[in-house]
Amino acid sequence: MPDFAKVLIIDYGAQYTMLIARRVREAGVYSEILPCSAPDEKIRESGASAVILSGGPDDAGEPGAPTLSPAVLEAGVPVLGICYGMQLLAHALGGGLANSRDREYGPAELSLTAPSPLWKGLPQDAPFTVWMSHGNRVMSPPPGFTVTAGTPNLDLAAMADDKRKIYAVQFHPEVHHTRNGGRILQNFLFEIAGLTPDWSMRSFVERSIAACREAAGRDKVVLGLSGGVDSTVVAALLHRAVGDRLHCIFVDHGLLRLNEGEEVTEMLRGCLPGINLHYVRAGKNFLSALKGVEDPEEKRRIIGRLFIKVFEKEARKLKGVRLLAQGTLYPDVIESYSAKGTVIKSHHNVGGLPEKMRLKLLEPLRELFKDEVRVVGAQLGLPDEVIWRQPFPGPGLAVRILGEVTEDRLEILRAADHIVRRELERAGWARKIWQGFVVLLPLRTVGVMGDARTYEHVAALRVVDSVDAMTAEWTRLPHELLAAISGRVVSEVRGVNRVVYDISSKPPGTIEWE
Repeated sequence: MPDFAKVLIIDYGAQYTMLIARRVREAGVYSEILPCSAPDEKIRESGASAVILSGGPDDAGEPGAPTLSPAVLEAGVPVLGICYGMQLLAHALGGGLANSRDREYGPAELSLTAPSPLWKGLPQDAPFTVWMSHGNRVMSPPPGFTVTAGTPNLDLAAMADDKRKIYAVQFHPEVHHTRNGGRILQNFLFEIAGLTPDWSMRSFVERSIAACREAAGRDKVVLGLSGGVDSTVVAALLHRAVGDRLHCIFVDHGLLRLNEGEEVTEMLRGCLPGINLHYVRAGKNFLSALKGVEDPEEKRRIIGRLFIKVFEKEARKLKGVRLLAQGTLYPDVIESYSAKGTVIKSHHNVGGLPEKMRLKLLEPLRELFKDEVRVVGAQLGLPDEVIWRQPFPGPGLAVRILGEVTEDRLEILRAADHIVRRELERAGWARKIWQGFVVLLPLRTVGVMGDARTYEHVAALRVVDSVDAMTAEWTRLPHELLAAISGRVVSEVRGVNRVVYDISSKPPGTIEWE
């Protein structure tokens, strides 16, 4: 979107890179992330008004470590280096680096030692807490730079070249552990780069509708609609943009939650009156294709191939379709590469269309994070039950059943999942969490019911807190709620005699088990 002020963030592999992008957007400025392996031309063509260099796990100047693209400094725009980004600037511009004898990982007390526009509005006479994570240190600043801050263990914790508008800090202003971190980033954006906070969901909606209308022209658009937040918001945007030239195809693969197919179609027709919705029931085909399959990746491949086959068959019935819309989000795009250019995870929405469909791709949410999508949904007038719908995997319950997917196991999982969702809603927790669901394990354990021995399935409860699913923490549900959930599942779901609670975070675990 070229009419927004833009900050380009170069990713050197830091765990906090996406958080930098979020903080910039929260300040009202549009941001994009590029891996440090991106060609120089990408940086030159970005049209960025400022550049931020992220942290990273490497040591600047060491063999194989990422280097600073000359295009960054050639652009002549303000630059902020964070952690590894500071070391890169020092290395590239003639400063001195050394391994730190006293490494800093965690909180440190920062004292400001020289005036800087980066410090505007910050306490000048007392240290404040910042978050450090470094092994190397900058020993001497490059020519033209002034040392502007230090810690008890680090004399040079920040440096600045006001003439060239190049600034660097060894700490992480983007994390909430750093006091005044938001103000520091805002000072870079507004005091130093002189940017205008023109990024908002209202302006995004207006411009996105216009862009979709222009891209579609007089052609029809087909959208694979799941009933989830992302695809429903895309449908609402396109419905505003092209009206009845939008055709939504909802493929019910038989792997949905209890009554979900009917609920989704009723909900969509209610909140998007007049929408062209094609409901395809294909559950028997999917279940047959999954017979005997236990490997999770093979499940995904089978479901993905068959989904495309069913979708293509339905789409071919429509005449005049030239575009395929998808609910791709920014984390989907970022997860498809690493900082050094290797694939982390091939996302189902990233990587192109089936060639024989020969449709142009339309991804109006490609620049957004999940919470931003929810705000767009609210701007478009979608109801809360749509906006706050929990994420649900494309392969559905197939990846929440460990081992073979059968109709009997689906029925057990649907019943247990329904109880969990109802109990979370009843207790007021449904809107507090990111996701809450059940995984059916390929295990049976001994139990006792009514004085009789049982040997039945184990259900694992998974409830997590997150913002964008890039990281997640297991939710500390009240013991009373856990007891209520376990009691109902064991009592009401025939085939389950034990419930366990997953207390793994992401990383190292993932949110879904498969």
